[in-house]
Amino acid sequence: MTKEEKYSIAKWAMEHAVQNGAQQARVTIYNNNSSQIEVRDEKIDKLQESNRSGMRINLYVDNKYSSISTSRITNKKELGKFIEEAIAGTRYLAEDEARTLPDPDRYYKGDGPDLKSVDPNFTSVDPQQKVKDAFALEKEVLGTDERIISVSTSYSDGMSGSVMVASNGFEGNSENSYYFLSASVSVTDGEARPSGNWYESAIFSDKLVRKDIAKKAMKRAIDRLGQAKIGSGKMPMIVENKSVGQLLEPLISALNGSSIQQKQSYLIGMKGEKIGSDLMTLTDDPFIVSGRGSRLFDNEGMATQKRAVVENGVLKTYYIDTYYGKKLEMEATSGSTTNLVFKPGKKDLEGLLADIDRGILVTGFNGGNSNGVTGDFSYGIEGFLVEKGKLVKPVAEMNITGNFKQIWNDLVAVGNDIDPSRSWRVPSLVFANVDFSGI
Repeated sequence: MTKEEKYSIAKWAMEHAVQNGAQQARVTIYNNNSSQIEVRDEKIDKLQESNRSGMRINLYVDNKYSSISTSRITNKKELGKFIEEAIAGTRYLAEDEARTLPDPDRYYKGDGPDLKSVDPNFTSVDPQQKVKDAFALEKEVLGTDERIISVSTSYSDGMSGSVMVASNGFEGNSENSYYFLSASVSVTDGEARPSGNWYESAIFSDKLVRKDIAKKAMKRAIDRLGQAKIGSGKMPMIVENKSVGQLLEPLISALNGSSIQQKQSYLIGMKGEKIGSDLMTLTDDPFIVSGRGSRLFDNEGMATQKRAVVENGVLKTYYIDTYYGKKLEMEATSGSTTNLVFKPGKKDLEGLLADIDRGILVTGFNGGNSNGVTGDFSYGIEGFLVEKGKLVKPVAEMNITGNFKQIWNDLVAVGNDIDPSRSWRVPSLVFANVDFSGI
């Protein structure tokens, strides 16, 4: 289905909804094409192709709201009946005057830059090459070390696109693509069987790193042999860039309108207040060319903006969509992140470690929980004991406990090792005085 055909159907569905009792309507037609190949023991363990498309309709009827979806979108008679029945059902729901489309002045007007978020050669990638890529990763390490007990590798890719129209004037479309290669290696030298993982991703096939992925996964696994608990105590914690998201996600969740409205956020009323150290600067930048989170408009059609989220430790904004903006009597910003960029420092991970007399490098979090109301958290960790700037021994089966109000104020160093393939572009971070529980 061409973009023009999608627009034609979407506009028809929107107009049909308005003509049959909806005061407002928003219609999105989407498609997702993806493939996944998993290799294990020199055989294809999984081969999956998916091609999905459908329509999502948001209905606003007499101060009542519903969201419906269907994959049957080409037969107008069936679609029309589906919409009419949905409108009738919506009338049985409770009223909520906060349910409206955004102010039309906030909509994206179609004058944004080309963000280069989709690979124009996506459909030309040879399916056999995808299989070869997955097998090539396995061959990097298979049989190279007697401690290896399993190797699994995978290739996946996807391209998605959508058109969206709203009855109060919005019209827009977006497309994006991705490619992903990963490896997981398990090793043993007795009873313990640690594993290591590594992956690479890209928007364009010719930019995807295809070598040394399994080798890096194997090294991470072997480095963990002999891991054990160490003594409890307070010490610096260095968090590897790939794991920082575990600490950042609860903070972003606390900035969400739904968390604030439901009193599930420890950051209520903190806009303009200090919530972290001076080293903490986060920017939401939707306009990074070929950024994984780049977009010109959000899920409601509101034009995106580059915004400071936290600046030198001071909270600058919340993530508020139209609905929660009305419920909270706050300005709508957007309901989700785009590219979240943590202002980097000047040292790489080795440079950060060199400054540590004794601490723990965290390379992964295992389970745990956090309390959105209080900010308290407890997580299991794995990583390495650091002494005099060197990795001394692997550690595991340990926990960290604390409060996000405090830990972000205890941020004492920021690395420069941002991974540009992620939408959350965060470097490795160092926190002081973290409470570790072990022996």
